Amino acid sequence: MAKAEVLSSYDEFKFNDGRWTRSVFKKGTGPGVIIIHEMPGLHPLVVRFADHVAAAGMTVYLPNLFGKPGKPVSIGYALGEMLKGICIRREFDVWASNRSSPIVDWLRALARKVHEECGGRGVGAVGMCFTGGFALAMMTEPAVTAPVLSQPSLPLPLGSKIRAAGIGVSDTEIACAKRRFSEEKLSMIGLRFFKDGFVPDARFDSYKRILGDQFEAIELDPKDAAASPMAAHSVLTIHLDDRPGSPTKRAEEHVIAFFKERTA
Repeated sequence: MAKAEVLSSYDEFKFNDGRWTRSVFKKGTGPGVIIIHEMPGLHPLVVRFADHVAAAGMTVYLPNLFGKPGKPVSIGYALGEMLKGICIRREFDVWASNRSSPIVDWLRALARKVHEECGGRGVGAVGMCFTGGFALAMMTEPAVTAPVLSQPSLPLPLGSKIRAAGIGVSDTEIACAKRRFSEEKLSMIGLRFFKDGFVPDARFDSYKRILGDQFEAIELDPKDAAASPMAAHSVLTIHLDDRPGSPTKRAEEHVIAFFKERTA
């Protein structure tokens, strides 16, 4: 299959952790950052964010977990991929409030490979939407030193107070992250728009309560989102207003600076 034009400047390789094989797209030089795409897939606005990270002097790795790489976003495409994620894909656990999805094991193995290839202090990782909480669970891998959670949407709330407050990470993973935050002087960033039904207030309250000062919450007014038929949700991609000085652009620049500081 021909590579999408938006990914034409990226090298593609297959990565197997012994259980799953997935394609990964790579670009840039310097310390490594794993950008885990959102629903519905590795679309052009995820690639735009990756281009910005690469331009700042880092090597970006884009694993393809679902969807068609390079295909633009549409509401129909997003709904179709979300239904597959809920009903079919065993790599994702969309309901559990106290454990991470199985695919996180594959991502930890990828982080080890990235650190071996790129060196530096460690690896950055950002999850988005369905994958938003994965960067926290990935911290059981010592190579991960710069975790970012963008609009973490699992477990899907759908009217459940327990899931609304859930963060989709096990107690063991939380304990490991807290220990590393303390011993290694690390922290993490979480981003969302207020009034996002997929990322309730209760979920960010849980992050703040569990992780304390090590969790930096960046919460944005939905009126500052870039115009889109979709409600404000995707902070670093679909709803990023790319104009200099906009609130979402400043958030993106802060995330990129965080990656540079914690991986170099």
